[in-house]
Amino acid sequence: MPVEAVIFDLDGTLANFNLDYKTLRAEVRSYLIRTSVPASLLNVNESIFEMLKKAEIFVKNNKPAEAFEEIRSQALAIAEKYEMEAASTTSLLPGANEMLKELKRMNLKMGLCTTSSEKAAKYILQRFKIEDFFQSVVPRNKVKYVKPNTEQFELALKALGARPKAAVIVGDSTVDMQSAKELKAIAVGLPTGLSTMEQLMSNGANYIITSLTDLPVLIKKINEG
Repeated sequence: MPVEAVIFDLDGTLANFNLDYKTLRAEVRSYLIRTSVPASLLNVNESIFEMLKKAEIFVKNNKPAEAFEEIRSQALAIAEKYEMEAASTTSLLPGANEMLKELKRMNLKMGLCTTSSEKAAKYILQRFKIEDFFQSVVPRNKVKYVKPNTEQFELALKALGARPKAAVIVGDSTVDMQSAKELKAIAVGLPTGLSTMEQLMSNGANYIITSLTDLPVLIKKINEG
């Protein structure tokens, strides 16, 4: 089946993202503890989304159901503050522009799925004038659950009118590979720092590329069978 669409992660895949994850996680953890979530439930080494999952269970068992929505909103506002700071200092990965232009010439549909906020994603896309390449952008604001849950990618595929088996998912993290594997999409790992080549492969990567400029060549080879 020929490739119909390509869906990218943003941070670490198309752009260098200088997000201070350690400080962000610590601040979100401190905030959640202040809202009465037990410190013992929250590990500073896990993502803020993993922390929020645990916080949701605790809050819904101990407070009115609507209480968690305010807590979630405040925690994500903290994250957005750090994301906007990082977005102002980021740069595109080498070859990103050329690769996007080549995929457009190949008449491929393109989408973007990011755990960043809509505001931060939009800022980066507009700053580097690449927003027109993407027919679908799904930031965390558009879904209840982020990767490795497949919700973001399902939304993007629906918007692009593409079948999972004819879609390539490109990312630098294990969660991108896990989502692609679950959807039975073609998983392409880019070991740019967040995950190693071995981690990407053990989490479902069908292919590994070391440069974004390798992607059009790979897709042509896949289409040739």
